[in-house]
Amino acid sequence: MGQALYRKYRSKNLSEIVGQEHITRTLDQALKTGRISHAYLFTGPRGTGKTSIARILAHEINKLPYTDDSMHMDIIEIDAASNRRIDEIRDLRDKVHIAPTSAKYKVYIIDEVHMLTREAFNALLKTLEEPPAHTVFILATTEAHKLPETIISRTQRYTFHPINQEQIKLHLAEIAKKEKINIDEAALTHIAKAGEGSFRDSISLLDQAGSLPGKVDEKAVQDLLGVVPAALLEQVVATLVSATSTKEILAVLNDLTDQGYQAPQVSHQLIAYLRQGLLSDNLVLTLEQTLSLIDALLAVPAAHDPERSLEVILLGHATALSATEPKPLAPPQPKPAPVPSQPVTIKAVEPPTAKPEQPKVKEAAPVITNDIKPQKPRSGKALPLDESIWLKVVDTVRAKYYTLYSVLKTAVPVFKDNELELGFDFAFHQKRINEVKNKTIIGQIIHDLTGQNVAINCVKLEGAAAKQSLVAATKNPPESITDIFGGGELLES
Repeated sequence: MGQALYRKYRSKNLSEIVGQEHITRTLDQALKTGRISHAYLFTGPRGTGKTSIARILAHEINKLPYTDDSMHMDIIEIDAASNRRIDEIRDLRDKVHIAPTSAKYKVYIIDEVHMLTREAFNALLKTLEEPPAHTVFILATTEAHKLPETIISRTQRYTFHPINQEQIKLHLAEIAKKEKINIDEAALTHIAKAGEGSFRDSISLLDQAGSLPGKVDEKAVQDLLGVVPAALLEQVVATLVSATSTKEILAVLNDLTDQGYQAPQVSHQLIAYLRQGLLSDNLVLTLEQTLSLIDALLAVPAAHDPERSLEVILLGHATALSATEPKPLAPPQPKPAPVPSQPVTIKAVEPPTAKPEQPKVKEAAPVITNDIKPQKPRSGKALPLDESIWLKVVDTVRAKYYTLYSVLKTAVPVFKDNELELGFDFAFHQKRINEVKNKTIIGQIIHDLTGQNVAINCVKLEGAAAKQSLVAATKNPPESITDIFGGGELLES
């Protein structure tokens, strides 16, 4: 069985470490001057060299040669993920006082140290407070924020950075040449980008690509990694802007699924595509729309059903983008006057007696303000609480909360006593407006305009008939919500 490339090309000394020069220089100088600390803490993303440097440092401290297969009784590696209980740390605490067998120092490397329990941390803290002179601890973690401050303060902390993409690419090219992997530069670029700053992940991907037949090109790597081509990402965003029906959005998503692209990967790359638009100032959507879409896409990978979650998000945003104006309530149509069956005599109306002209009162100059907060009339009378106020509410939201406005303008409102019912075509919109912070904003604006507090209830509309029922309810409020929706099942708000 062949050896994995990430193990075969693991660094054997500090000079071979790439991309962490700020750490290797400091450690090398400490080794030369003999200033060895009793505890080190290595933090940073996965695959950036924490464990490799820990092993190299453990051997350099003891002036021992290091190879990938070398093992020494005085260098003990512990995986905290599987040895996280207090019993294991108590055993360690008892053994640290035993002198090393042949080396100068007994070195303990504890990987993923953040996985220890609270009790285990307390046991480890006692050892770090009073360490034996012959013992050195090297702690490594990807999640330093989970460590107690009392542990961090008793170590020398070194923060590892993600490796620069160009450095990874050059390193991969050297390995590919040594391994006789026929791969072009564009393919290496894709692999380095997919590694996301991790040498180990990047080398593992190169190892996988090396198994492909013939020359490895960009298309082969894209297929291997499941990368969505930029043209398809552009098509998704363009369809969001121009779609006239839900079928167009679903057709694009079905096309991606048919080509084997999974929703988590699509959402991840859409975020990267939109972020690139922010960086290049080349936005297809507005800034608010872009940020709102990115925020929604972040939840797709963790969703119970990522495919359906992506559909709902894109359909919801497409609907919000297509609705350029708020939906006003349909005004009541006047009833036609009855046609008289008999001739009607119309009497001439005498002109009213002219009244003496009253002296004109000079009106006060209007107050001009840049504050978008609605102002109450000088008379002190608030606007009435009915559907006529809705357009003013939506306009006020648009001025300050554009992301909220893009959803709110799709609502169908119904005022009933001190309650405002908002109907939505999509459950996604209903959920967004039903958030406490959004209902608070809307309620405050209504209070500013009318002087009244209203309870806001969000519901999902079921077809055109439900919309018409909601509109009709503004004239003749029903006694219960079932009068609007019939006997169907209602969504909880």
